[in-house]
Amino acid sequence: MSITANGLDELKKLEGSDLGTSEWIEVTQERINTFADATGDHQWIHVDPEKAAEGPFGAPIAHGYLTLSLFIPLFTELLDVEGVSTKVNYGLNKVRFPSPVKVGSRIRLVGKLSLVEEVPGGVQITVDGTIEIEGGAKPAAVLQSLSRFYA
Repeated sequence: MSITANGLDELKKLEGSDLGTSEWIEVTQERINTFADATGDHQWIHVDPEKAAEGPFGAPIAHGYLTLSLFIPLFTELLDVEGVSTKVNYGLNKVRFPSPVKVGSRIRLVGKLSLVEEVPGGVQITVDGTIEIEGGAKPAAVLQSLSRFYA
């Protein structure tokens, strides 16, 4: 369930808030192959199911950057900011990939709005995110994402 902030003042009041947990999404071989085509990264561990089955993880795994890119659709399930003119990704402070995402796994995002700072014309938010793997002992990704919202 999404939290909605109506404008920058409401967004500022959410600093320190847990944003909740997104729905699960499945990481399919088709999604992995599409990402490989888009980025030109066709390493066998991602796109060759037969060879990957013999590899260190026993199955194809998602690219780390594919997992990271899924932060955005997962995050939009957690927070909606209305009444602003522009929303932009500003960058990342930290990213780690503690565990690979095997094909067929389901992942979700747990988020916390850790910081809201004023910037010229708007605010910058820092979100602490953990992308969990269903049934996994370790997360797929732990990250700190920066976004800006302009009035």
